[in-house]
Amino acid sequence: MRERLRRDVGRTHLGLMLALTFSTGVIDAVGYLGLDRVFTGNMTGNVVILGMGLTGVDGLPVLGPILALVGFMAGAAVGGRTLRTFDAGWSHKTTVLFSVVAAVLIASAIIALFETEPPHPLALAITTALGAAMGLQAAVARHIAVKDVTTVVVTSTITGLAADSAAGGEGLNFWRRRMGAILLIGAGACAGALLLQVHIAAGMLLSAAITVAVTIVGHHSRPQPDLVEATGL
Repeated sequence: MRERLRRDVGRTHLGLMLALTFSTGVIDAVGYLGLDRVFTGNMTGNVVILGMGLTGVDGLPVLGPILALVGFMAGAAVGGRTLRTFDAGWSHKTTVLFSVVAAVLIASAIIALFETEPPHPLALAITTALGAAMGLQAAVARHIAVKDVTTVVVTSTITGLAADSAAGGEGLNFWRRRMGAILLIGAGACAGALLLQVHIAAGMLLSAAITVAVTIVGHHSRPQPDLVEATGL
């Protein structure tokens, strides 16, 4: 299995990051529909909601987006600091950090299991935790450096798809992965919305399961474990 995964590491990592893109769609649906209209992965959406919320329009939330932003930035900072001395790609630190993401998702789901509709303070705590998990995921995905797949946003992906299209005069470079990322984050949002009909924790558990699977497969895709350990990568 390891040799097959290592044969084309680029393709393996692309598939893993696309899986996490789907997972982010699930979590964003949980956050927006189940945690008072807050995105925990898409920070652009959060900034827009926060800006409108500050005007008092339509009772949009303010505290939730702020906490999600703070959590996201904290998670991203931890990921960036942890991986700053490592070359791009998958290392044992990557495995550890993605394991932390999965653990936070599982813990949030367990807490939410006891509340069909979490009270406001608990919902805010879950929002902050999910934001931190998505920030950490985004930082690690950035380090793995799969072009056009950040796992948390698709605005730049849509821009690239359109700008590099035949109409844009640059050809359809990377159109499959770009279209895949766009469709998968949308499909994840659809799945998250449907799972909310079951329980607010269901989407978190699905995202956790995806993250665990990605972590295991990614860990096995590391090149020559004995050499990696010997060099400390």
